[in-house]
Amino acid sequence: MSLRERIGLPLLRSMDPERAHGLAIQALRAGLSPVIATPSSPRLATTVAGLSLANPVGLAAGFDKNGTAVAPLLKSGFGFIEIGAVTPRPQPGNPRPRLFRLSADRAVINRFGFNNDGADAVAARLSARQSGDCHDGIVGINLGANKDSDDKAADFAHVLRRIGPHVEFATVNVSSPNTERLRDLQGKDALLGVLDAVMTARASLSRAIPIFLKVAPDLDAPQIDDIVAVARQSGLSGIFATNTTLARDGLQSPAREEAGGLSGAPLMAPSTRILAAFAARLDGEIPLIGIGGIASAADAITKIRAGASAVQLYSGLVYGGISLGARIAREMDSLLAADGIADLATIRGSDIARWTG
Repeated sequence: MSLRERIGLPLLRSMDPERAHGLAIQALRAGLSPVIATPSSPRLATTVAGLSLANPVGLAAGFDKNGTAVAPLLKSGFGFIEIGAVTPRPQPGNPRPRLFRLSADRAVINRFGFNNDGADAVAARLSARQSGDCHDGIVGINLGANKDSDDKAADFAHVLRRIGPHVEFATVNVSSPNTERLRDLQGKDALLGVLDAVMTARASLSRAIPIFLKVAPDLDAPQIDDIVAVARQSGLSGIFATNTTLARDGLQSPAREEAGGLSGAPLMAPSTRILAAFAARLDGEIPLIGIGGIASAADAITKIRAGASAVQLYSGLVYGGISLGARIAREMDSLLAADGIADLATIRGSDIARWTG
């Protein structure tokens, strides 16, 4: 961790969480965060849905909702980053307070509700990537739907058409718990409709970027079976497992009863079980990205062994700083080398049975 992080993190954690998050984005834009060479080695390099990643550690959607800090984030050591979620029209999200630290649990609860500047504003920012200083690196967009929309499938498609030309991948987010009835779109028929609209929108782009689906951790076996069937039928490029959870098991922090999605350390085990459940059914047919509770290299390797081709983190940055992704990647490389492991494919899926048995 850099000296700036050692000084700045305690200060940020003394503030209201949403204000602290805003200041962190401002610090990145002002060049106050460390510039970190992206860790890479033959052990770390991987390809996911045709995307060549220097390392498998990505930044999850939610940190930079509006694409205002893409250039500095690409210089923070991540193998890839994802911005958003972005909706067709700007929307303020849910009333504040809507972000809560659960320090005793190394966790976070949020109920933002897709607050963002809208697709036009974000597309304008990202269009500068073709000629600016942030054209290098893998950037994705998390597709959202407006809260008051009557046709959420059309919303996802609209955002993809508007922003797809400026990114390397897109993720359909039907799993946020903070937009009413959004998770209903994970049902088989509804999901087929959403993905049909998104794939039609992708066909209109000048290049066919990979399309991923982000799922909830609160799924049962029949729901997983349905999503796997839809993924195969629709030609999905991959699945992100998982989003935040509505569960509150075992929490100690005073804010544990706040409404919203829980992320951080308590999500590690349940999200990994869902990841492994998808991996067991797909048997390598469709790549998986593991998300939920990652705060160390051991956590990231656990996700790889449960079937992930790459991982993402966000809440861990609250406690570990923006350099956490690079530190995890470097430590992963050291652990793999110490065990004589040549590449991630060697261990991918080796512990699926542990999580599904």
